[in-house]
Amino acid sequence: MKTIFLGCTKYSERLLKCILNIRSVEVKAIFSIPEKFSISYSRDKVVNNNYADLRKYSEELNIPFFEIDSLIGKKLKDFEEQIKTIAPDVILVLGWYYKVPKSIRSFAKYGAWGIHASLLPKYAGGAPLVWAIIEGEKQTGVTLFRLDDGMDDGDIISQKTFKIEKEDTIKEVYEKATIASEEILNDILNNPNLINYVPQDRSRIQIFPQRSPADGEIDWNCDSEKIYNFIRAQTKPYPGAWTIINGKKITIWSATVEELNKVNNE
Repeated sequence: MKTIFLGCTKYSERLLKCILNIRSVEVKAIFSIPEKFSISYSRDKVVNNNYADLRKYSEELNIPFFEIDSLIGKKLKDFEEQIKTIAPDVILVLGWYYKVPKSIRSFAKYGAWGIHASLLPKYAGGAPLVWAIIEGEKQTGVTLFRLDDGMDDGDIISQKTFKIEKEDTIKEVYEKATIASEEILNDILNNPNLINYVPQDRSRIQIFPQRSPADGEIDWNCDSEKIYNFIRAQTKPYPGAWTIINGKKITIWSATVEELNKVNNE
């Protein structure tokens, strides 16, 4: 199965290593994005806090490597001829920050597939795991889907669900999502003849916005559970939840919820 891989995060790296171990998959090219890159919603370059350098895999395995920065450098569309020549069976978009144009997706037999870290149509859009924790969800999952023109609105191929335990931080939930993603890729890429596309009910799609470090300010008017969820959703490896005390920005990396009477008695 001829595959083109698009990714630039530690999540991407785990999934690239996963598919490189699937005998039926032949990775024909790797596309990546720099650690600091341009994107439409920010005037300044954005820092990828989960960046992984995938160039080493191209060098070790002699796989062509391309780096793009859509606003100031090479765009994906600039590589249309190379992608068309490869004639991939599938384009895997796993840990990526730019839209994949229809003209690119059309070169692949099965189209372009992405994994979104939610149970679509819930939590489409940005930072789905962070939002799920902030919203106090007890479970979430990952969705393998075929990319379309809208925001995470393509046909669903497969989903896996996992629990969000009360003590889980974004680190643990991120790891659960990565393991579920590896399992989905192994299941589907080893059995491409069993692929079934299920259209989403687009009227039920919930689109959540991207988050930036500025969104991490704690609202102390919220109840203790909401503040606890807010803190654990944005702790390391993310920039953290924060507050201003005596004019100084303080980042809070962890918290617990205790009953006031219990604290007083101690």
